[in-house]
Amino acid sequence: MRLLRGAGLVLSLLAPGLAAAQPAAPGPTLAAVRARGALSCGISTGDPAWSQPDSRGVWQGMDADLCRAFAAAVLGSPEKLVWQHLTGQNRFPALVTGQVEVLTRTTTWTFLRDAQLGLNFTAPNFYDGQGFLVRADSGVTGAKQLDGATICFVSASTHELNLQDWSRNTGVRFTPVIFADKDEARRAYESGRCDSYTGDASQLAAIRAAFPDARAHRLLPDRISKEPYAPAVKQGDDQWFDIIRYVVYGLVEAEELGITRENAGKMLAESPSPAVQRLLGKTGELGPALGLDRAWMLNAIRAVGNYGEIYDRHLGKDSPAQLPRGPNDLWTRGGLMVAPPMR
Repeated sequence: MRLLRGAGLVLSLLAPGLAAAQPAAPGPTLAAVRARGALSCGISTGDPAWSQPDSRGVWQGMDADLCRAFAAAVLGSPEKLVWQHLTGQNRFPALVTGQVEVLTRTTTWTFLRDAQLGLNFTAPNFYDGQGFLVRADSGVTGAKQLDGATICFVSASTHELNLQDWSRNTGVRFTPVIFADKDEARRAYESGRCDSYTGDASQLAAIRAAFPDARAHRLLPDRISKEPYAPAVKQGDDQWFDIIRYVVYGLVEAEELGITRENAGKMLAESPSPAVQRLLGKTGELGPALGLDRAWMLNAIRAVGNYGEIYDRHLGKDSPAQLPRGPNDLWTRGGLMVAPPMR
């Protein structure tokens, strides 16, 4: 009998699926998180729909819920978190120096960030594009009408280079007004210091929805970039990379399989689907393969719901932003969200 050995697993080629997998030994990041009893997760200092405190001071949003899913999968509870509120300037150093174990701060996956900063992007959790917010009474209906405009945006982001590339390609001239964080940029736009505020369209939609009179502002239809968001981890720990990546994929898989926050327990007990049984830990060794217990994804789904539930709550039909799923829909409905086979 020939055996494959890797990541703490022993698998028999003669009887696949029958050999009992031993839990993978914890790598340095998983061991550190368990020793602390909490996951240190990097989010923004305040960003509608992504990570922002509610009226009770509880952090809400897509990024915040991803942090909760990671904590639930790794530690069994979405409450075992240390929130690290990071700016565009300090988010990458915080990850590389170990201040956070995972960065979920609306961060675009780019070539140079991946290749040069000592971090790895895991799995895309949102596909966006850079757009423009203008006042409805400005008469501007397209981005090319912004020639000569003052445009607010945040430093240490992809937005400045995107604007420069777009300006060179289109001949549209603009005056940049640059801020250290999104709150400053939003207030400057709201007070009339700039003609337009540019950023990723999902963030602009959430900002517009939060204005006292959302109808007084228009999100232009133009998109001048592609902005795939993905949680990032520090290079050098493949096990931790896989844990974060497959929690994201597991939330997508849960939506495809019809597993929700409310029905996860019933699906575990009653579903005849082999895929459901594997994902929720009734059969198979998905959790132990990552050094986690069998209930890793059951705990994550019970904490925050599947990917579609998270999206609808913060950006979609149940949110003020009312942003259509578009490319963030499941692949079975024409979107880009697809998980590798979970087996």
